[in-house]
Order: sequence, then C-alpha cells, then structure tokens
Amino acid sequence: MKVLLVEDDTSLREGMVELVSEQAEVREAGSVPQALAALREELFALVLTDLRIGEKGEGGRIILEAARQRLQPVAVVSASTAQEVVRVLRPHEPDAVLAKPFLIEDVFGLVERFIGLKNEVTRAAAGGAPPDGAWTEVGAGVRVLEEPDGRLWIRMEPGVSLSRPVHRGRTGVMVVEGSLEVEGERRVGQQYFFLAAGPREVRTHEGCLAVSQALRG
Repeated sequence: MKVLLVEDDTSLREGMVELVSEQAEVREAGSVPQALAALREELFALVLTDLRIGEKGEGGRIILEAARQRLQPVAVVSASTAQEVVRVLRPHEPDAVLAKPFLIEDVFGLVERFIGLKNEVTRAAAGGAPPDGAWTEVGAGVRVLEEPDGRLWIRMEPGVSLSRPVHRGRTGVMVVEGSLEVEGERRVGQQYFFLAAGPREVRTHEGCLAVSQALRG
C-alpha cells in the first residue's frame, strides 16, 4: 500500500510523512510538478495533498484533477472554510478533507479509511466470487451479486459499457479477470482503482469480473 503526500512546507511534510509511514509506504512531493510526475509513474491507495500549494495556490485543484484521471482517491488538507475548499476545487470535490489544525488520530483515521478499503477488495478478489451466490441481471450483458456486507461483484460481457455499474458513492474496485476502462484509463486483472462520486462511463472490451466496496464514513 502506498500513499502520495504532497506538501510544500518542508517541516510539515516531514512530520506528516513520519505519521503516515506508520500505516503505509509514503512517496512525498514538495511541489505540483513532483506530484504530477509521481501520479504518472505510480498508483496510490491515497493521494493526500495540501489545498494551497504552488505559486498561485491552485495546486490542490491541479493535483485533484490529475488523480481523478488516474482513478485514485484524494484527501485535501486545508485550514480554509468548506466554502473556500469548494470554490478552489470546483468543478471537482475531494474524497475527504483533513482540516487544519488536526490531531494525530485524524491523520491515522483518514489513511485507515482508504488503506482499509483497498485491503477489503484485495482480500475479496483473492477469495473469488461466492460459488453459490444468486446473480442478478441489471442490464444487457451485465450481472451483479451482492453479498450481505454490501460488497458487490460485477460480471460484464465483452463490449459492454455502463454509466455506473457499481455503488453510487465513492467506491474501491478490483478487477479480478479481464479489464475495465474508465474514461480512457484502463485497469486489468488484479489491479485496483477508485471511483469518485458521480456518474462515470465504465466499459470493457474483452469482458471482466470485478469486485467493489463502497467507502465507509
């Protein structure tokens, strides 16, 4: 599990890296270009970025947009009001906000939500779909199986596309077999991705089996 931590204040970044590294491997970035390079090179269970970063203070929005394209969750660190966060980031919205000043427990709890989500779907994918479950057809070439804990399995036939074949809210997804493509970003078997809230077209060319779990809290 790896977290990208973006903060241009060196002392604050070092302190946060020390905290987050207790839960996950951390890649740190002290500028917007460094963060964008990291997003091109790796996939993260969470991107944790300061809101006001860069010369114009708009780096948080730039990083959020880039992470969205790579299907990775974003938590924004900010001392601003909720209205200011919305204004700076529009039309996007973060998957979580860590308000300054924050406690150590706040950081641990935030990181655990996203690391825990990836762990859940990873374990589910390793175990495979329930052999005796009842699959329901929800569209042409699409069947789902919902487990009692809310976990959702999805089977899609080759060439199928849907506006949102998983949970309505923020969702972690693991492709078990085949491949899935979300607005040009492709994931294949045993790769994880995160879907933000709202409709996004999901398609498969070769068919797929995937498992998803909604983010809690």
